[in-house]
Amino acid sequence: MRVLITGGAGFIGSHVAQQLIHQGHEIAIVDDLNDFYSPDLKIANLREVRQAGWFRFYEEDIRDESAMRDVFSAVRPEAVIHLAARAGVRPSLEQPLLYESVNVRGTLVLLEQSRMSGVSKFLFASSSSVYGNEDQVPYSEDRSRNLPISPYAATKLAGEKLCFTYSHLYGLSAICLRFFTVYGPRQRPDLAIRKFIGAIGRGEPIPVFGDGSTSRDYTYVNDTVQGIVAALFHDARFDVFNLGNSSPIRLIDLIRLIERAVGREAIIRWKPEQPGDVRTTYADITKARTLLGYRPATAIDAGIEAFVNWHETSNIFAKPIFSGLAVAS
Repeated sequence: MRVLITGGAGFIGSHVAQQLIHQGHEIAIVDDLNDFYSPDLKIANLREVRQAGWFRFYEEDIRDESAMRDVFSAVRPEAVIHLAARAGVRPSLEQPLLYESVNVRGTLVLLEQSRMSGVSKFLFASSSSVYGNEDQVPYSEDRSRNLPISPYAATKLAGEKLCFTYSHLYGLSAICLRFFTVYGPRQRPDLAIRKFIGAIGRGEPIPVFGDGSTSRDYTYVNDTVQGIVAALFHDARFDVFNLGNSSPIRLIDLIRLIERAVGREAIIRWKPEQPGDVRTTYADITKARTLLGYRPATAIDAGIEAFVNWHETSNIFAKPIFSGLAVAS
């Protein structure tokens, strides 16, 4: 299958690309290599993907209609896995218009190009943040009120609605996947687990917002990728799935797990709660288990240990950053 992956130079996208290449699919990646975090890290991710096999790479902005028209014309994708986005709750409070532009307009541009190009399957990376502070846990796809409390979350919910609209109007098979706090090797450097591992290992203080009682349904990246690939072959005109671990853990307990894996005690700097942060995330994965065969297999303690091992042994700048990277024109 010819698959176009947006955001394929990122954390989750690079893992998805590797897996699909291993399975024999023809992969093209679109990523604008923006400076939300170091572009060198994204290029290093692409180099890792290149070890799996050949792929086309386009350094383009998904909001650019002309550029996306050219990419779709060159790639002729049968499926699109749309992972590109401006991510993060707190930054979205500071730049809501940028988040709307990338996450909503960018998604609409891709849906329109998919419609015009005859794409048969469109996967959209949504987020557990669309649930907001839902009272009823675990969060179910069918029971939620979906009241997002950050601009980021609102843009993800808007993306889901656009997917439904294109499915309804044009018969595009659109699957929305709500990710629950994905972690593991190559995780973005701004996210808590990677920041905590590095800071604790160096003996530096870590900021903890609130009293440490908030909880997250941390999901190891390999499990999330398994769910994404399964959704690629799910036969439905439109559907929504939670991809979580269904086993939330309190922030303070997560820190204790990292301490044990790193072998060093954390120095905690307590901070006030932050606007836009939800109290908990907790995925009901019954639907994904039943229809996708989704089976998260990595417990949080094993996942943290694997992440720490990667963090301590990886050296992403050991080679020239463009080594082995084929860039399409």
